[in-house]
Amino acid sequence: MTTPAPHAPPHAPPHAPPHPVQSAADAAPVIAASRVTRRFGAVVALDDVSLSVAPGELVGLLGPNGAGKSTLLSLVSGLRRPDSGTVRLLGGDPRDAASRVGLGITPQETGLPATLKVREVVDFVGGHYPDPVPTGELLEQFGLTALAGRQTGAMSGGQKRRLAVALALVGRPRVVLLDEPTTGLDVGARQALWEAVRAYHAGGGTVLLTSHYLEEVQALAQRVVVIDRGAVRADAPLEQILQQVSLRRIVVHSDEDLSGRPGVVRAERAPGSDRQEVYTADADALVRDLVLSGVAFHGLEVRGASLEEAFEQMTSGTTAGVQAGARAGTTGSTTGETVR
Repeated sequence: MTTPAPHAPPHAPPHAPPHPVQSAADAAPVIAASRVTRRFGAVVALDDVSLSVAPGELVGLLGPNGAGKSTLLSLVSGLRRPDSGTVRLLGGDPRDAASRVGLGITPQETGLPATLKVREVVDFVGGHYPDPVPTGELLEQFGLTALAGRQTGAMSGGQKRRLAVALALVGRPRVVLLDEPTTGLDVGARQALWEAVRAYHAGGGTVLLTSHYLEEVQALAQRVVVIDRGAVRADAPLEQILQQVSLRRIVVHSDEDLSGRPGVVRAERAPGSDRQEVYTADADALVRDLVLSGVAFHGLEVRGASLEEAFEQMTSGTTAGVQAGARAGTTGSTTGETVR
């Protein structure tokens, strides 16, 4: 939820962060991590990680379980401190309350007071700010109006996630950290949350988002940072990452098994169906081979790689071309405190 503010930020129009956003070229980063290392006993959660997020960016942070994503967010939010390196939030130390005035956060696990009603929780958090989003307006935006009088302890897991994200935005923060924000949400609720994030970003807000839903990052993010085994493996605009992935996907209908054709890396086919998804590094060569060999097929489509294919390749180390600026990482034992 939004971090309570010890000092009042300037007033802002509805749905907008409290400060005007400068261009990325002119403004200091709102999030800056420089050569950060964080250990939990023998486990290296983050290994010499650097990351800079400019005002107004919407950055997607991807990585498998244990990659270090949540650990990085805990450093940015001031919940933990690095063993080495520096972290800055809005120009200051994130462990200082004054630096967190403009921060909104939705952690993976949100503790809500079970006996308070939804409306009361929003009123309480919003009361720490001079110009919060009105409670009724915020509840309507997140589809929580009908639950305003319900105790949070009686809410479903998905409803609690919606409330948690709403609380991250109630104070009109300058930067929002969203850690797996749509976990437990159905498709409709997820789409509604995406729209809320887009509206916040369109108003000039900065977002750092982690997610296990790769389509979520692809739908929202302008820039993708991939973390694996505590190190940054890729940091580039979304389109650049997708364009640099070596594999292309061909969807084709054919009774013949295409998995053995020249250049095919892998092929997937549903039982009882003639629809096949074929992955290859050279789509043009494969299509020529199908035509010249006389294989019967129809409904052919050549598609660019999805973020999921890109992610799989980057974390397996097979696409060094997108690792510009990345540092090699190490991993320790999986014993001790859980690393996320």
